[in-house]
Parts: sequence; structure tokens; C-alpha cells
Amino acid sequence: MAIRLAELAVRYGCELRGDPDLEVSSVASLADAGSGSITFLTDSGYKKYLADTAATAVILDAAAADDCKAACLVTDNPYAVYASIAAELYPLPEPRPGIHPRALIGDGARVPESCEIAAGVVIGRKVQLGERVIIGPNCVVGDETTVGAETRLMANVSIYHGVHIGERCIVHSGTVIGADGFGIARSSQGWLKVPQVGGVRIGDDVELGATTTIDRGAIGDTIIGNGVKLDNRVHIGHNVVIGEHTVMAAQCGISGSTRIGARCVFAGQTGLAGHLHIADDVILLGRSSVTKSISKAGTYSSILPVEEVSHWRKLAARFKRLESMAAKIKLLEQRLNSSKDRKS
Repeated sequence: MAIRLAELAVRYGCELRGDPDLEVSSVASLADAGSGSITFLTDSGYKKYLADTAATAVILDAAAADDCKAACLVTDNPYAVYASIAAELYPLPEPRPGIHPRALIGDGARVPESCEIAAGVVIGRKVQLGERVIIGPNCVVGDETTVGAETRLMANVSIYHGVHIGERCIVHSGTVIGADGFGIARSSQGWLKVPQVGGVRIGDDVELGATTTIDRGAIGDTIIGNGVKLDNRVHIGHNVVIGEHTVMAAQCGISGSTRIGARCVFAGQTGLAGHLHIADDVILLGRSSVTKSISKAGTYSSILPVEEVSHWRKLAARFKRLESMAAKIKLLEQRLNSSKDRKS
């Protein structure tokens, strides 16, 4: 597929600098681009490649456009425009309608003729699939689950019973949706399993990375809002609620019954304790450990940046002495106040 720059400029509201009849058919980095490819610039660290790039066109902002010898699509948000153009040039495969002979379809399941059901798929009783759903090899879709139109399950996805997945979602390989949450009660005989009787409700346009797990609710549902994007190996505990368009990078872990607002951004390995409330538009930097609710939008962190090991050991030693230092400071303050009182 080749697309004229004039078409792209109009479609995405860009200022075009260069020949409108030039065509692009692929994407590439600034350094590796060649004729027919389109690239982008957002990080000033890559600006050194701009003058010599062989790309047919570059997507960038107005501040960088004067330094570009190639044709330019000038916009305030180059990366978003690049993402949209790349999706045009590399569209997802269309469904190949049909049910593979080695797929098993349960009683009462609704599978429209426009769906693609691969080999080894098991679809449970009373499952409802929307139009143009793609279910990859060896997926399991539990009883009474609903999968919305144009959603794609990649290979080896496991969906338990009573799950609802919205439209146009992408669920990557190895992901498990609707497994029991970590519900246990201590007794004199040991730990007792607490039945997990809720479900999982996932909105539209959600993407779940490979081997991500979303637990079913203990009572009520675990809820993932529209437009949420979860990276690989993210764990969402039972009865968590995630607001619309929140994103989480790899290895985030959210404990049960925590409620997360809309448009939040959690960097990798962020962990949240249970029963917290996180406001809209909160950004958590990598490896943040959150043990109390956050009521105000903003950027938060709880981990010190990396230090040379000898310096880090000194800092660690000082951390251990903070409690005794605080006690000494408190005692000195008391003595100072007492001395002031006597003088007055």
C-alpha cells in the first residue's frame, strides 16, 4: 500500500512541506529510512540523524521542521500521527471466516459466520461472539462469556466463565482473564478458600499484553474501562476498577479492590496495595510502591534513582539510623523549648 503525502496531511491535520504527490509505503527509523519510507522525530537525542535521513517524509513539530531536508508533515503531536499512519500502512489481518474442524463449540454458543475460529479452540456453553471476532489457536472461552465485535484473541488465551469483553479489543498470547483472585481466610485449621463469585467486565478498545492476568471479582466484578492498555505480565487483582484510557507498563501489580482513575500512567514494576483510591491523571514512575490513596493528579515516585554502589551503601546505612536520629532531634527540640520557657 502506498499513500500520497497530500492525503496524509489532510487526514491528520498536518502542515505539509514538500511535494504533495510523494508516496510512502513503509515506516523506518530516521537513521535506517530509505526511499518510500516515513519516519518521525520526537526525541531531541535523535535530531542528529535528521539532516541526513533518506526518508521520503518525516513527521515532526514546527521547531524541528527547518532542519529537515526531506518532505515534512508538521504537527503538534508527531508520535500520535506516526501511530495512525503506521496503522494504515500495516493494518491488522482481516478475519478469515470459518470454524476449524478441530475447534469445539459448546451448546447454545453463538458464533457468527464472519468469525474466525482457529484449531484447538474450545468455546463453552452459551458463549456469545460478536461479528468478525478472531479467536487464535488453542484459546479457551468459558461458559456464558461474551466477546464483542472485532475483538481478537491471540493464541493460547484462557478466558474463564462469565467474562464480558468489549468490542475491538486485542488480547495477547498467554493472558488469563477471570481466574480466581487471592481470596483466603485464616482459620484454626489453616487457610480457607473464599469463593470468587464475581466476574470480569472489560470495555471497548482495550489491549492486554502477553501473559497478563485479570482476576475475577470476589463479590461483584473486576472492571477494566474503555481504552485501557496493559503491557505484558501485568496482574490485576479481584474487584479492581481501572478508569478509561489508563495505561500500565510491564510487571505492574494491582492488589484487590483498588480503584484507579482515568488517564493514569503507571511505569514498569509499579505496585499498589489493596483498597486504595487513585485519582484521575496520576503518573507513577517506575518501581513505585503505593501504600496509601492518591487524591490529587500529578507525578509520583517512591524509589531512589540508581547510585554507585559505595554511595548507595552509605545511604542505606543512614536510612537505618533515621529512627534514632529522629528521636535525638525530638529530644533536642524538647530541651530547646524548655530552655526558652525558663528564660521567658
